[in-house]
Amino acid sequence: MNTNPPNTLPDIDAFPERVYWLVTQIPEGKVASYGQIAYLAGAYRAARATGTALKQCVQAGHGDIPWHRVINAQGAISFKGDLARAELQRKLLKAEGVIFKSWKCDLESFEWSPDTPFWATKINDQ
Repeated sequence: MNTNPPNTLPDIDAFPERVYWLVTQIPEGKVASYGQIAYLAGAYRAARATGTALKQCVQAGHGDIPWHRVINAQGAISFKGDLARAELQRKLLKAEGVIFKSWKCDLESFEWSPDTPFWATKINDQ
């Protein structure tokens, strides 16, 4: 799998579709925050919208999108009242080698750090 997004975002207009595409770029054993994905998708400060898009993705049964690789900015899994999903997310990440202490992982070790594509910078500067 590609560890860095290409310098051109596919021709995707809808924010959720940009989120899904970016999440598929996160390599196994790495995590990204909701805010990081929002920023890269061109919607600075849209972390909650990223979470909503991923929740809808899971509910729709899109198994090809590794939603479990997106966590909160503190390195923790966000529960939002769904303990079963949180436990599944932790189990999936642990299977990929992400180590947790309680419900948090060490972001210095496991955070995905792609090169910021030029399109993310241009969109966010507008």
